[in-house]
Amino acid sequence: MTDTSRTNPVAEAFEAQRDRLRAVAYRVLGSHADAEDVVQEAWLRLARQDTATIENLAGWLTTVVGRISLDVLRARQTHPEASYDSRLPELVVTVDNGPAPEDDAALADSVGLALLVVLDSLRPGERLAFVLHDLFAVPFDEIGQILGKSTDATKMLASRARRKVQATGRPTVARREQREVVQAFLAAARHGDFEGLLRVLDPEVRLTVDTPDGVVVILGATKVATGAQLSAAAAERGRAVLVNGRPGVVSWREDGAPLSVIAFTVVDGRIADIAVVTDPAKLASTDLPNPA
Repeated sequence: MTDTSRTNPVAEAFEAQRDRLRAVAYRVLGSHADAEDVVQEAWLRLARQDTATIENLAGWLTTVVGRISLDVLRARQTHPEASYDSRLPELVVTVDNGPAPEDDAALADSVGLALLVVLDSLRPGERLAFVLHDLFAVPFDEIGQILGKSTDATKMLASRARRKVQATGRPTVARREQREVVQAFLAAARHGDFEGLLRVLDPEVRLTVDTPDGVVVILGATKVATGAQLSAAAAERGRAVLVNGRPGVVSWREDGAPLSVIAFTVVDGRIADIAVVTDPAKLASTDLPNPA
């Protein structure tokens, strides 16, 4: 958009909101490119609107950005194969030697990245309700208007999302339980135990694979379990790590070059999200531990 804020009061008012709107869209979508597109679309809608009918411009713009972002989230579910910004814009990888005081420090260092990753395991309505209310203090009745739900139903969505986020952020004890779930998954994959895999996978689990050709997304426990042998094969040649505070595995090729980083999100005792990075460029730019 051309900067006309010096002569156009509407543009000036919008520019004053731009950074906040971009932050809202990015937290909801986890994609800088998508966030920019959403903010640009919000400006186009504002430019077509009779601003005299808008009593609260900041609130109006937040509602518009929320609705557009919700449409983007739903479109991703309809077309999960679509490639967009990586789920892990930056990798913070540390060796997982079991519960230790320094583990909590590593988790704290990566909490911002971890939150963004955890949000990807939420359903669109949950994610929007949590981000708008808990991160940007938007009232539940306004969020409900965006979602087309009652205030009470919106509160329930945000509460459910909050529990999922908190479940991935509890230290030591929860992390030990998460590690056990991941180990059960890897063991079942190695032995071809399909039923065992389904027991530890959330029915709506998301598998994201960051490849040199883009991001590939697979949804659903059955599809993820079917291809789980690939993750298990990599884990056989790897070592346990924490990836952005989550249990994971790093593996290497025979020549010592990194092969993959796998990170697991465990919610309520089941794996809700698996992120696999195989893009050599991203792996080469990541500070990884040495092979075990």
